[in-house]
Amino acid sequence: MIQETELSPQHLVYPLFVKETGEEKVPIPAMPDIYQLSVEGLLKEVETVVGLDIPSILLFGIPENKDEVGSGAYSETGIIQKAVRAVKKRFGNDIMVITDVCMCGYTSHGHCGIIRGGDVDNDETLKLLARSALSHAAAGADMVAPSDMMDGRVKAIRETFDISGYTNIPIMSYAAKYASSLYGPFRDAAESAPQFGDRRSYQMDPPNRREALREIRLDIAEGADIIMVKPALFYLDVLATAGREFNIPLAAYSVSGEYSMIKLAASKGYIDYRRTVLEANTAIRRAGADIIITYFAKDIAEWYKNRF
Repeated sequence: MIQETELSPQHLVYPLFVKETGEEKVPIPAMPDIYQLSVEGLLKEVETVVGLDIPSILLFGIPENKDEVGSGAYSETGIIQKAVRAVKKRFGNDIMVITDVCMCGYTSHGHCGIIRGGDVDNDETLKLLARSALSHAAAGADMVAPSDMMDGRVKAIRETFDISGYTNIPIMSYAAKYASSLYGPFRDAAESAPQFGDRRSYQMDPPNRREALREIRLDIAEGADIIMVKPALFYLDVLATAGREFNIPLAAYSVSGEYSMIKLAASKGYIDYRRTVLEANTAIRRAGADIIITYFAKDIAEWYKNRF
């Protein structure tokens, strides 16, 4: 009766990796119990997710081929587009399908945009991001989530949606995405590590908090419906400040490094797995997140289902 913070499946989004592969599921060594899935494997996983009352999934695509301009990101026959159509055909409104919009998993160089003279060309990249988001909406995505951190990408996507008749598709913006050390396992999972340099020129500098508020304010002005802080646990202060400053739904991404640290420590017996997962995700909710994107979603939902 007096517990202040509630953690239930309704707040959870489960990230999934879908790949052009003949195997239904391929283990990801850096992320125990997480897999790269074929479209058929994805459908089986979504069936489990629906059965656990998790309302939403976030899809990341791993294309068969990559090129300099990430053409697989906006192809009508791209892996994400195929996956979205398959999930919506099988499950309809039983699951909300959110798609990641970025170029890094589709480019041969692994950066989040078009490279010109050794640097990412922000404005040229916006055109391809908008094209990618539009292709996801056309395939049936319920929401798009641009994660690239290019300036102006929310506006570019919103304008493209409005012109193309997708005015009701919401945008969940990776508004405050830091250049974190915690993305390593994800880059193995999504096969998206940069081939040169790093992403600090367009992701945020970890010491900066006020900058995050400026970035969030800009994305809201451009038409974002939900704002996100990423990573979650190392940036709870940013999350809490954003919750106080902005009257808009707030998401937090509990990233791959957070997942793998807890998984590996628990596997050694150093920490209690269930208690740690629940404590960590309750902390994210307590800091102000309405939505938690987490690889622990299935476990949390299972424990919630069996709590009595």
